[in-house]
Amino acid sequence: MHQVNLTDNIYYVGVNDRKTHLFENYWPLDKGMAYNSYLIVDEKVALVDTVERNFIDDYLDNIDNILEGRKVDYLIINHMEPDHSGAIRAIVSRYPEITLVGNKKTFPMLSNYYQIKDNTLEVAEGDELKLGNHTLQFYMTPMVHWPETMVTYEVSNQILFSADAFGSFGALDGGIFDDELNLDFYEEEMMRYFTNIVGKYCPHTQRALKKLEGLSIKMIAATHGPVWRTDLNYILSRYQKWSSYETKPGAVIVYGSMYGNTEKMADAIARQLAVRGVKNIKVYDASKTHPSYIISDLFKYKAFIVGSCAYNNEMFPTVETLLTKIEHMGVKDHLLGIFGSYTWNGGGVKNINKFAEKIKWEVVNEPVEEQGALKKDKYEQCIELANAMADKLL
Repeated sequence: MHQVNLTDNIYYVGVNDRKTHLFENYWPLDKGMAYNSYLIVDEKVALVDTVERNFIDDYLDNIDNILEGRKVDYLIINHMEPDHSGAIRAIVSRYPEITLVGNKKTFPMLSNYYQIKDNTLEVAEGDELKLGNHTLQFYMTPMVHWPETMVTYEVSNQILFSADAFGSFGALDGGIFDDELNLDFYEEEMMRYFTNIVGKYCPHTQRALKKLEGLSIKMIAATHGPVWRTDLNYILSRYQKWSSYETKPGAVIVYGSMYGNTEKMADAIARQLAVRGVKNIKVYDASKTHPSYIISDLFKYKAFIVGSCAYNNEMFPTVETLLTKIEHMGVKDHLLGIFGSYTWNGGGVKNINKFAEKIKWEVVNEPVEEQGALKKDKYEQCIELANAMADKLL
């Protein structure tokens, strides 16, 4: 019943999800998730994106409370991912004369997901849709982060409805706008969202940022996370930095260890980095920490030092999963250190070396591999690896 206004005639009609454990059935949602949708009321009424289908009843109630019997004329589909398109069928059922607005890549997905083909309006780059006092312009932002993704710009209030760009993990706990929130609570979730959801497409993000420079933007309304109306530079500068693979001196150390021998090597390397003056050091057990948190830190820090015991002549499974994900995301411009251990036959270090060949980062020092428990000579090689990495970082 509590209406949230972006402006006099533009409303926030999003929902909070604090029940779902995994976003896309993969990414942990420790702090929940917001699915944001917006309603523009003018001579014509436009709805911008929808919400995840588990919230349809509350969502429709929110819209009805604002419209008081009026119909929705247009549904703007910036992004077809089901967490934003999940209520489309319900909207079409409630407003059967509604026109669905998207681009040429939107409508095949609309048909494939929801078998909807009628009452569509195709828009292209720079096209306009007049609602009365409000005019919407459309700009294509493919692969940020799906091929059909576009953004919608409301001209009179200079609001950018940005789809998944500039979004964040985390439910909106009372505050909707950036100036209503302690952004310290959200920064880690913003970065984890960018690095894991959008991060594979950094070059596309850079192109989108360049395109949007030509617009005068006073507010950014994404489909997840806060609505930005006060300090737009806060989120814009971070997207610029993250999508440029800009890092700071520091090391992410990840290991897979069954009986603690590889873990001891990780601790030795971490300690020597600290002795040498490296302040930003994160050590992760790949079996205990979800890859999303590790990848987020990888976008922060320059060095990645990874170790694995041998497991059936391969890497330890959780290390293999992490490295496959990193390789798939195409993260650029890092320093790589390699270590590991084995009992009767290798596999951990050998396969990390294969990862190094594919990822094409600068490998620092020779890999360190121990047989069995960590002994003095290999301990000293761990120290040498740490010193070589510290020389690069400092």
